[in-house]
Amino acid sequence: MARRFVVEADGGSRGNPGPAGYGAVVLDAETGEPLAEVAEYIGTATNNVAEYKGLIAGLRAAKALDPEAEVRVRMDSKLVIEQMSGRWKIKHPDMRPLAAEAKAIMPPGQLTYEWIPREKNKHADRLANEAMDAGKRGEQWQPKEPPGGTRAAGGTRAAGGTRAAGAPEAAAPAAPADDALAEPAATGAPAVGWGSADLGTPATFVLLRHGETPLTPEKRFSGSGGTDPGLSDVGRHQAERVAAALAARGTIQAIVTSPLRRCRETADAVARRLGLDVRVEEGLRETDFGAWEGLTFAEVKERHPEDLEAWLASTKVAPTGGGESFATVTRRVAASRDKLIARYTGCTVLLVTHVTPIKTLVRLALGAPPETLFRMELSAASLSAVAYYADGNASLRLLNETAHLR
Repeated sequence: MARRFVVEADGGSRGNPGPAGYGAVVLDAETGEPLAEVAEYIGTATNNVAEYKGLIAGLRAAKALDPEAEVRVRMDSKLVIEQMSGRWKIKHPDMRPLAAEAKAIMPPGQLTYEWIPREKNKHADRLANEAMDAGKRGEQWQPKEPPGGTRAAGGTRAAGGTRAAGAPEAAAPAAPADDALAEPAATGAPAVGWGSADLGTPATFVLLRHGETPLTPEKRFSGSGGTDPGLSDVGRHQAERVAAALAARGTIQAIVTSPLRRCRETADAVARRLGLDVRVEEGLRETDFGAWEGLTFAEVKERHPEDLEAWLASTKVAPTGGGESFATVTRRVAASRDKLIARYTGCTVLLVTHVTPIKTLVRLALGAPPETLFRMELSAASLSAVAYYADGNASLRLLNETAHLR
């Protein structure tokens, strides 16, 4: 009966691109005992390159132990797992040769791939960080001497405390990471402070407001309770422009959209250019503006002056006629945010959505008060970006970028 191993691998870059390294551990699938460790500082590289190199090193270490073994690869890189499983296309030119190298190490019939959250990949993460720390000091990563063990060429330790050529030794288990939770939906921000210098690859949401509709230049209320307009000719042109800009950057790994037509049409334009599928997320839809749908601000002020004044004074007040308050939208958007962060850990994801959801995500990331919603400008087909880290903190990277439209 073939031996069964688990390979856990990780890679990181302090700058993306920046100083980078990888780590991998081979475990006995039955006992969980570490059989081999490997780590290396690789100079300046991206997170994705480092993660692929960690996979390659882990597979080679497993093959050195037993070339006939059945291997289950576990990584927190959604990109690597999905591409190696054949579910995602490999479009980036830097990734293709690395994926081909990994596929050539062992027959595909001996391999399976599983995505795991970052907190379950601490061993490989620690090794990658040890390698990067060693590189910062101008040194090479060295495996630690096992208690009572002996060192052999190659720094390898086999099960049972002896060393075998080609596999690095196991080290002590990683210390528990900070499991601080993400902020509650609408009741404050995560703790802010000086935490670990390297929190791994964040989940980055690139926030794209849909292109113009016929209602946009007239500044009419257009939410989820109206006529669900599609893009205008101008909006379709904007969608193509932003698609070209995102394709040139080459960083988007998945696309998620609001269910409303204007967002789906914008998302489809980007998806065609990037060769990606589109996932619909109901929580990303725009506010339901009730009886105000299709009206201008001036028309609402004329017809519903007291309701409008109350709405502007409190985010807990809903528009006339059964619409949604901004407080309700905040809870809905925050729930979708948390679900998407869990699904796309370490990935860069395009969220095609609307003014209110984007402003809400930005506000929550900054820990800003509710009235901030009235103090941001978001143009049609504009890009914003928020990064979400493992400790629950978030970082606003971009707001209302429209250079691609000029």
